[in-house]
Amino acid sequence: MRLCICFLLVALLSGCHTGSYHGPVSDHFDGKKFHYPGEEHEKVTPTYNLVSLLIAVLNHPWPKQVPEIQYSNSPNYPKDAKITFINHSTVLIQTNSVNFLIDPIYSYRASPFQWIGPYRVRDPGVKFIDLPKIDVVLISHNHYDHMDLPTIKYLNEVFHPLFIVPLGNRKFLQYYGIENVIELDWWQHISYKQAKIIFLPAKHDTQRWLNDYNKTLWGSFGIEVENKKIYFAGDSAYANHFKNIRERWGRPDFSFIPIGSYEPRDLLEHCHVDPTQAVKVHLDLESKASMGIHWGTFQLASEGVDTPVMDLDRARKKYNIPESDFFVIQEGVPIYLP
Repeated sequence: MRLCICFLLVALLSGCHTGSYHGPVSDHFDGKKFHYPGEEHEKVTPTYNLVSLLIAVLNHPWPKQVPEIQYSNSPNYPKDAKITFINHSTVLIQTNSVNFLIDPIYSYRASPFQWIGPYRVRDPGVKFIDLPKIDVVLISHNHYDHMDLPTIKYLNEVFHPLFIVPLGNRKFLQYYGIENVIELDWWQHISYKQAKIIFLPAKHDTQRWLNDYNKTLWGSFGIEVENKKIYFAGDSAYANHFKNIRERWGRPDFSFIPIGSYEPRDLLEHCHVDPTQAVKVHLDLESKASMGIHWGTFQLASEGVDTPVMDLDRARKKYNIPESDFFVIQEGVPIYLP
């Protein structure tokens, strides 16, 4: 029965509209598909991995709803740039000149359909109606838990923000009537008001349907605003691009680093860091402070709902990192960057 459900979902994810890119060959684009530099040939079969991962998730189900967790050690710095963890990978950054919303998802399910697929076990920490005016929406890649079309449409209708997306995704958004879109390649940047947004590398993949594996780019973001550097890692496996970002872009004042969706490792190590690797990312970047994201909202892997927080604590102790340097915070409770 479980296999039938898996194959039904896979069958449904075919033949629908998606993004695409046509451009010059580069160290991460072979003319048809994107890849991590030096890894031009696919090492996994995406469809097989999806089915195997779905089976692992079904064998380790989360509860349908989880209690709110209080985190008492979140630092609260003097007021300047303000950040709010909404949940999963959705974060709000408010500055004196620009408000950013990154990888927004307000849908109940991270899925193309609201009747099947991973559902949220925690409500967003900030209701959509309570969002401030959003100037810029950053989208790291096209997976459903990061590029949620219903949320994007609603943001476009209410705020008319600038959407910044990786190569290949402008066509997808414009198909749905969203015109204010800029797409970037790795290391490209734009200026917006008093901010500079740089699209940076990551080691991940993209796919919304069966026929579009890695036909659009993925990545991370660097934001320079009010004399601060804020880094958003998106989704990524552990690799040398983090040290390259530190060398070429500089040391972040604050970083958002994923800590969840990492088990089973044989299926997910090629695209997601685990909490121990997340701490290594923090060290590679020499980030002054980091916050864990991408955990505890949608079950996308087989680890427990709050296991990433416990594993992060063990990893901090292993590397002698104080909790004030790499922490998790409660959804909806703002903190201010130093």
